[in-house]
Amino acid sequence: MKIPRIKPKHFLHLGRVIFWFSTGALLALFFITSFSFLIFKNVYKNVVYPGVMINGVNFGGKTEIQVYNYFKNKNYQIKDINFVFTSDKGLATASAEQIDFGYNSSLLANQAFNLGKTNNLISNISLIVQAYVNGINLTPSYSYSQDKLATALSALSEKIEDKPVDALFTFANNRVTAFRPSVNGHEIDKEALGNQLLSKALAVVSSQKGMVFIIPLQIKVIEPKITIDKANDLGIKELIGEGHSLFFHSIPSRIHNVALGASRLNGVLVAPGEVFSFDKALGDVSAFTGYQQAYVIQNGKTVLGDGGGICQVSTTFFRALLNAGLPIVERNAHAYRVGYYEEDSPPGLDATIFVPSVDLKFKNDTGNYILIQSQVDLDNLSLAFYLYGTKDGRQVSMTKPVVSNITPAPPDLYQDDPTLPKGQIKQTDFAAAGADVYFTRTVTKNGKQIIYDKFVSNYRPWQAIYLRGTKE
Repeated sequence: MKIPRIKPKHFLHLGRVIFWFSTGALLALFFITSFSFLIFKNVYKNVVYPGVMINGVNFGGKTEIQVYNYFKNKNYQIKDINFVFTSDKGLATASAEQIDFGYNSSLLANQAFNLGKTNNLISNISLIVQAYVNGINLTPSYSYSQDKLATALSALSEKIEDKPVDALFTFANNRVTAFRPSVNGHEIDKEALGNQLLSKALAVVSSQKGMVFIIPLQIKVIEPKITIDKANDLGIKELIGEGHSLFFHSIPSRIHNVALGASRLNGVLVAPGEVFSFDKALGDVSAFTGYQQAYVIQNGKTVLGDGGGICQVSTTFFRALLNAGLPIVERNAHAYRVGYYEEDSPPGLDATIFVPSVDLKFKNDTGNYILIQSQVDLDNLSLAFYLYGTKDGRQVSMTKPVVSNITPAPPDLYQDDPTLPKGQIKQTDFAAAGADVYFTRTVTKNGKQIIYDKFVSNYRPWQAIYLRGTKE
């Protein structure tokens, strides 16, 4: 039997048949699929596509408002959950309802409803098929009201938050005429707080009624724009030492003299390597320079004299020098223990001066300028000195003053005074026990001792003296 020979034109014809058949099938499939997809889209036009889940809950066939209400109801169930916000300045509390904390109902409802309903046809089909076949589980989203949280924290924020203060430094005629150190500001770290809150969201929405969640507040430091070192070129950057004293029960003239004397040292600059003289910086102490008469120790007696109370200033300054670890070149103790200087301090931490013969001196060995600042609080009758410069790593340690050879005060002495009306009593000296006092100070730098001092005070017993008026 003879097999007919297949000619090339037969293959061409077969190819045309297959091509047009396939094209027709594909077009038919396309139209059927498109028609089905349009019907599917129309059916689910106002509801969530099947298989779209949030946190494992299938919302297929639900409207956007139904999804919203579902999570709104969940939030209602946790409305009484409390947050306690803690800090070293106190605490504040707020319920989940007060700060609108919980599921982000609007966002979740919108995400579920619009999944597969974008303008990208291919992406939509892919998402719809994926949701229908395997399901798509959306991650839950949580939120809170920043404004309502700020309101809940407002009282606590007032205690915590403050604005930074720029440094002020005005230099004229070798003296600082206006000075203010820079101060850091503080505020609650709101970004960190938000992260802390949202990190507890899953635990909150899963918790039982009455649960309390503790949120420690993180405080952010706000640096000023102008710091001390930026405000000057003298190497004055920071506080390097301070001294304090009280002067309760001072008479008005003594209070005046303390404030005046402290003001004379305020703003003084001490150059690197300079030996500072308290007497020289203070200047003349007399009625001509504004001082009033108050009690001073002179020639072994307590008498009225111009500038009484200046030793309150030198004593406080001495304490600042001790605290700063500066080398003290000259210091003299009082003749007897003065009650003012032991109101907030043990005995032995005093320094007397008498212009121009008895002085208090120190050397500036820091390598930078030192600025002296004084502060008098007339309401609380306190005095403070602050020394500003550049810290060089020195550390100061002081021993507790050792008191020995305590000698009781002599008996009170009454002296007739014909200038006082008869029967009037006026006290001019106050009783004080005698004692020997010493303490030591060690200053180290980089682990090596650079200063060792022993300060000795030999206080005489002091007799109370009263003037008794005899004038008829």
